[in-house]
Amino acid sequence: MPDFWEHPKEAQAQMKKIKDIQAWIDGYNEIDKATEELQLAWDFLKEGVIEESELDTLYASTIEKIESLELRNMLRREEDKMDAVIKINSGAGGTESQDWAQMLMRMYLRWAEKHGYKTSIANLLEGDEAGIKSCTINIEGSFAYGYLKSENGVHRLVRVSPYNAQGKRMTSFASVFVTPLVDDTIEVKVEQALISWDTFRSGGAGGQNVNKVESGVRLRYQFTDPYTGEKEEILIENTETRDQPKNKENALRQLRSILYEKELQHRMQEQAKIEAGKMKIEWGSQIRSYVFDDRRVKDHRTNHQTSDVNGVMDGDIDEFIKAYLMEFAGNEPQ
Repeated sequence: MPDFWEHPKEAQAQMKKIKDIQAWIDGYNEIDKATEELQLAWDFLKEGVIEESELDTLYASTIEKIESLELRNMLRREEDKMDAVIKINSGAGGTESQDWAQMLMRMYLRWAEKHGYKTSIANLLEGDEAGIKSCTINIEGSFAYGYLKSENGVHRLVRVSPYNAQGKRMTSFASVFVTPLVDDTIEVKVEQALISWDTFRSGGAGGQNVNKVESGVRLRYQFTDPYTGEKEEILIENTETRDQPKNKENALRQLRSILYEKELQHRMQEQAKIEAGKMKIEWGSQIRSYVFDDRRVKDHRTNHQTSDVNGVMDGDIDEFIKAYLMEFAGNEPQ
């Protein structure tokens, strides 16, 4: 379409859809190529051209690619494909917990960087001596929220504190709260059968300015809230121009805007409910423990754990995300 870029928002929304579809195609093609190479490697092994270890490496790589695409396929909720907002708050404990909050911030920034996501720090409140009291990070990219929703909750750190002269083992907490970053690409569905039109003459100052044709339009839309079931008649009048089709177009645009706002308000209310349900930063409410001295990071929901503490703090948290989604994503309401 020659006028495609004359409507930037619609064009960007369409390009994002295309990019999402292309990601699935690329994923399939990558797996298709990997399985072909694996079959070829098997033939080479039988001919004695390659070692068995080379086949094992290729097999592991192929399985990883398949599981990665299967994991993304589990993210089917509408908001899963959206960008994400991560809010990190330090718990009680002053400098120690504020340092821990900053370490978590770095961990998520590194994770995003490794996955090619765009990040921006929307808000940052520095700690009194070190670390941060809180921060808000926007992470933009396909399925950012779907993957990161597994990080919601309280994260517990156990280590010998560098801020304690006695070298005591300290426990610190920080809360992580992830929400979808709602944008203006929400699709608005208008049911044509629920629209009725009236026309009327637009008012004027008299004389030649009086509109002698019924160019004014009145749109009535019988709206039923999909979440509450409440019924409402939306009434829109438009007399912007003396062209009745143009006024109808303008009225429909206003209707889409009203319906969009209603959907946005619902999403904000849902987000507020999630906000209200945040866990307190206290013993017993943590989702994951990071025990530095024992070289152990354990997720208490899935029991997945690793001894690669340095890797985790450098953003290698995919195994934790995968374990969570494999166990819980299929049970979420659609």
